[in-house]
Amino acid sequence: MLKKRAKQVLKIESDSIRHLSSHINKDFEKAVNLIFASKGRVVVTGMGKAGIIGNKISSTLASTGTPSLWLHSGEAIHGDLGRVKKEDIVIAISNSGQTEEIVKLIPLIKKIGSKLIAMTGNMSSMLAKNSDAILDVSIKEEACPLGLAPMASTTCMLAMGDALCAALMDKRGFKRSDFAFLHPGGNLGKRLLLRVEDIMRKDKENPIVKENTRVKSVLLKITAARAGSATVVDDKGKIKGIFTDGDLRRHLKEGIDLSKEKVKDVMTKRPKALKKGCLAVEALRVLQEYKIDEIPIVDEKGCAIGLVDVQDLLKAGLV
Repeated sequence: MLKKRAKQVLKIESDSIRHLSSHINKDFEKAVNLIFASKGRVVVTGMGKAGIIGNKISSTLASTGTPSLWLHSGEAIHGDLGRVKKEDIVIAISNSGQTEEIVKLIPLIKKIGSKLIAMTGNMSSMLAKNSDAILDVSIKEEACPLGLAPMASTTCMLAMGDALCAALMDKRGFKRSDFAFLHPGGNLGKRLLLRVEDIMRKDKENPIVKENTRVKSVLLKITAARAGSATVVDDKGKIKGIFTDGDLRRHLKEGIDLSKEKVKDVMTKRPKALKKGCLAVEALRVLQEYKIDEIPIVDEKGCAIGLVDVQDLLKAGLV
């Protein structure tokens, strides 16, 4: 019985969404165009379960390039309507289209001068009749066993909101880089925005030594910086090599007395390096491809300015 009920709910809701595609009409296009042409924000309002869905729609709009804010309909008629400006677009969500708080808002929104988009399941409702565009979310039946709790109706509201957001993304030419800009804390944002200079070690944390420096002094500088390598440069600061833990172990194994050696004789010559401005994810690719743990960062003249260690990428959340 439980499984049967669950399957019945899912079937009703999925059928409702499939039927929703027939509601993508000229009014849908008008709603998209109204929002696209607006110089203001999209103010989404609603009550109860529809209001919760509206909050999510507003959030998705904002994160995909359409400035938006959520406005509780009950609070709106008690002062929060002051958040709405003439240039804004208001999306009012009500399945019945007769929700008391929504109906009270209609003449006030008209007085402000904002365009009104209805998202409703009742095309003959007060909300629908007074709107500039209607997003039809009507359903044949609710999935609730009692036919009372909003289930299929709110599912369709959510789906219609997503359809609206996706259409606006296309209209705006919204790209992955735009999404990353609005989500700098997310993984995609980090991969598309974070650059090597944002995470590289510099100054005292970036050991840089001249070619003729004795290995012992190089090791002391690496230890003081708590790094895994030192970048070797010429008199002009241009990178000539890198001395790593691997170089140290390799030459110790060969029985060389490193205390007497100059770093230029035991360093790795012509190391991989990245220019300032490169994405941090490119540093990760190079480290993984060449199985190395550090990579020097250079400026446009080839002078060493920083060092990226695999641990820095770990801290940045790229690994």
